[in-house]
Order: sequence, then C-alpha cells, then structure tokens
Amino acid sequence: MALRADELIDRSRLRRKLTFWRAATLVVAALAIVATAAWLAGDELRGTGVDHIAKVRIEGTITEDDELVERLENIRKAPTVKGVIIAIDSPGGTTAGGEQIFDQVRRLAADKPVTAQVGTLAASAGYMIASATDHIVARRTSIVGSIGVLVQYPDITGLMEKLGVKLEEVKSSSLKAEPSPFNPTTEEERAMVRRMILDSYDWFVGIVSERRAMSRAEATALADGSIFTGRQALAKKLVDAVGGEREAIAWLATKGVDANLKVVEWKEKKTGSSWLLPDSYARALARLLGLPEYDAGLIERLGGDRIFLDGLLSLWHPE
Repeated sequence: MALRADELIDRSRLRRKLTFWRAATLVVAALAIVATAAWLAGDELRGTGVDHIAKVRIEGTITEDDELVERLENIRKAPTVKGVIIAIDSPGGTTAGGEQIFDQVRRLAADKPVTAQVGTLAASAGYMIASATDHIVARRTSIVGSIGVLVQYPDITGLMEKLGVKLEEVKSSSLKAEPSPFNPTTEEERAMVRRMILDSYDWFVGIVSERRAMSRAEATALADGSIFTGRQALAKKLVDAVGGEREAIAWLATKGVDANLKVVEWKEKKTGSSWLLPDSYARALARLLGLPEYDAGLIERLGGDRIFLDGLLSLWHPE
C-alpha cells in the first residue's frame, strides 16, 4: 500500500536525526580516544614523568616571553629533569627580551647543568641567551656573534614633503618623543640615543666577558658586530665545542647526567586553539576526522612577529 505523504515526511525527518546522532557519536568517540590517550600518557607527554634531559627550543625573533620563562622555571623545579639543552636558532631581538630569558637561564643553571646547542644561528640576543648556559655547542657552519645593540628609525620627511603633509606639534622639551620619523634627527637627539645604546652595549660586553671567561679587552674586540662560523667562534672562545645534540649530551654526562636518558622537548603551551583540547590534540583530532589542520605559528614564521619591535634591539639583520 502506498505510503501517505505525512509518513514519508516523518521517515525523512527520522533519517536526518539518525545521521546527526551518528555523526555526533563519532565526534564524541574521537574526543574520548584522544582524551584517553592523553590520560594514559600522563606525565610522559609533558616530559615530567620519568628522569630525562629536557630540551627547550628558542627560535625566531626574541622578545619578552613570560610563557617561556614559566616553562624554564617549571623545568628548574621538576625533580625528574637531570639536565637541560637549550636549542637556539635565532637572529636576536630586543635587548629586554634577551635579558629576561638570560636571567631565567642563569636561574635554571644554578640548579641543573644547562648547555646550549646552536643550530643555524645564534646572533645578538640569541648569543646573549646562549652565553647564559655553562656550555655552548655549535655546528661548524653555524652563525654566531653579532654582539652589539642598535636603534633604527625611518626618516619620512622627504615623502611628507612630496605629499604636501606638514606635522605640527607642541611638546614640553626638545628631546621629547625624539627621534621621530617626522623630523630630521638633530645632533643632540643622536647623542641621546648613542648614550643609551652604549650603556646597553657596555652591559652586553660585560656579560660576554664574564660568561666566556675572557678579559674585557678580548670581549670588546669581538663585540664589533662581527659574525663568525662555529669553527671561528670556537677559536675565539665564543663557543666550547662543535657538534650537535650528541655533543651536548656528552657534556651533560661530564656533569653527572646519565647519557642514556631520553631527551624530551618541553614545548610551548598552546592556549585558545580549541574549545576543549590543547593545540596538539586538536591537530590530532583534525587528522583523525580528515579535516585540514591549522597552524597558529604561520604568521610568526612569515615574519609577522618581527614587524614591530619596540625598544633597543640586539638583532642581526632585522627585517
């Protein structure tokens, strides 16, 4: 007997509801699988469950980084961390950012043996942080050095003149808000900036002299902004050995760290990437469901994190 129209409609609605609940069940099951895996892994995922060597990557442009400082502090407090490798691949950044991380690495090194492993580049503030460790390993072809400080600012007065734009300002004194891109820099303004730069430069050279066990004159001779290969840096006492992670582990072994311990990377905590899941779990779930993965670090890798850097810079070839 032919079905009535209202029965056909009801069956269609029922099929839609079944499809929805089946999909919802699959999503819930996927969430449960990921959550269970994370629970079973427990501290292993975070690298704090068993004795190990902690590894921390410092890459890209350096700025003040409270999350990194907190991570280093957690490593310092973790009884299962027996040694630390700071893997550096950075052209530098702000002097304040380098100082913040330098101080925290020194705090860490007071409790655990810490070595730096230089990848492609450890220049300027990147080298500053490397010098905070008690041993620096670099590849033969790594780029090391660029010890120094700079301030850069544009002069757009010529462009303003072409566009017919004139700036009017009233300020309390001649040096207020100077140097400015809207006015040609005066000798007085340049002298002010130079005094500031030289003060930070003096502090930076002092760090190199103290941490690398060289005289002030030796450190000053190397602090002319020059860069060196890993082999050249070894000869100039800016690094302690050539090699990679294996050589870093070998040095840790001389400090009583078991060379057979697993190296576990302590990664940045991702926040806000998913309503219920951390970033890594969210990506795993996306793969499981056949969805495209997203990458919150894309903008940083494209250079968006270094477009605007405030304050004094210790940076090799700023972009």
